[in-house]
Amino acid sequence: MGKLDVAILRYLTGEDFRVLTAVEMGMKNHELVPGSLVASIANLRHGGVHKLMKELCKHRLLTYERGKQYDGYRLTNAGYDYLALKALANRKVISSFGNQIGVGKESNIYIVADEDHNPLCLKLHRLGRTCFRNIKDKRDYHAHRNRASWLYLSRISATKEFAYMKALYDRGFPVPKPIDFNRHCVIMELVRGGPLTHVTSVADPEALYDELMNLIVRLGNCGVIHGDFNEFNIMIDEDNHPVIIDFPQMVSTSHPNAEVYFERDVRCVREFFKRRFGFESSLYPALRDLRRAERLDAAVACSGYRRAEDLDDRLMREMGIGLEESDDDESDEEFADAVDERSPAYTDEELAALRQQVDISIQNDKRNDVIDNLTTKTVTLHITEENKSEAEEVPTLVKAEEEAEEVTCTEDTDKVGELNKNSQKYRLAMIEKALSDVRSMRSDTSASTIAPAVVKLQVKKNLEQRQKKMERKKAVAKGEASAVTRSRRDNSETIRESHGLWGWDE
Repeated sequence: MGKLDVAILRYLTGEDFRVLTAVEMGMKNHELVPGSLVASIANLRHGGVHKLMKELCKHRLLTYERGKQYDGYRLTNAGYDYLALKALANRKVISSFGNQIGVGKESNIYIVADEDHNPLCLKLHRLGRTCFRNIKDKRDYHAHRNRASWLYLSRISATKEFAYMKALYDRGFPVPKPIDFNRHCVIMELVRGGPLTHVTSVADPEALYDELMNLIVRLGNCGVIHGDFNEFNIMIDEDNHPVIIDFPQMVSTSHPNAEVYFERDVRCVREFFKRRFGFESSLYPALRDLRRAERLDAAVACSGYRRAEDLDDRLMREMGIGLEESDDDESDEEFADAVDERSPAYTDEELAALRQQVDISIQNDKRNDVIDNLTTKTVTLHITEENKSEAEEVPTLVKAEEEAEEVTCTEDTDKVGELNKNSQKYRLAMIEKALSDVRSMRSDTSASTIAPAVVKLQVKKNLEQRQKKMERKKAVAKGEASAVTRSRRDNSETIRESHGLWGWDE
């Protein structure tokens, strides 16, 4: 994230930018993009792509890193800057690059010029600096994502700022004129003046104070709050009029913390005028004094605008959810009437008859449980007693079944003298055959048949293999060829540990 040097930009070829674009596309799904994937996306020869990536790494437009699973390339901030500047140059938006005129916690400001040599301002968003990394709490760029790269978050920040600036400029607010943007770069009009923090004295502090407070109220009436309205984000032009800059943190007036943000903006202006110019006024706006005139927060999808109460009420009405509350006494009476209608009255005789029916049903359930237990015990007896023959087991089971269910089975035979498949005797014979198959599959012993010496030898061999594997992991691999070799060794080790599963053994 150092100083941007664009001296190499004029010497890069179309293939270089093709490789940078391929790495950028690969970083959508990869933290580190393998060289083979870069070559496939760029549609270039593999040998030539590796040579180009080596040169780009030398100029620090790409970086080669070793990951836990594989090695690959990653796009640096300078490479991302080059891609954005190249796109803006191809659109004829800028033609020359100047000096750096400002730096902030999340952006760098440079002077550029178009083809007519008109000076412009270029803002490069730089999210991820050590001084400002708490993005989830300060911004809503992540949305539903758990994680995202700093380059992608910088791109979202630039897109939001351009949208806010364009919406405010179209409504006549004193903001720089937005011209174009690409990736994380925003091109805007260069303000002829300086920041308010560099101003030591003004001719009329009261008029400037009123103008700034009116801007805060005007923004609030449109449904937005600047969120960082201080002397660093207020420019004073040649006519001593304020110009507002820096909009990524702008929130809606329906945000849950809107009052906190609004009071902070007002307090920053009051404290600065008291400290710098010795001016203090008892008149200052409050959030409750705002009068909504426009829904700018909804137009630009400002942070917090979906939490508006009127919008929630309208959506609930569309879903058919009523918001009216009925009287408590009337609702209680209606509920009591409904309960009385649903609960019929029974006499003592009817209650006694109902109790008798319940007792009869409980006795029937107990009788069925006894029959089920008797049948289960009979089948278990046949499974455990292995010394009895099938001829003795079949009559026992038939007898138990007859006692439990009290059914009479007739011996139905066909013309050839075989058992009928629908008869009770045939089904019992099939059950006994299945039980005999289960008994034949039982194991007579559960003791281990492996000799202790063989077990010790196998454990010793596994420990030696694990030790060798740990030693190989400590070796430092360099280059992409070593990454391929490392993966092949891991695959060979997996096959070797399978003990003949893949068709061969040691």
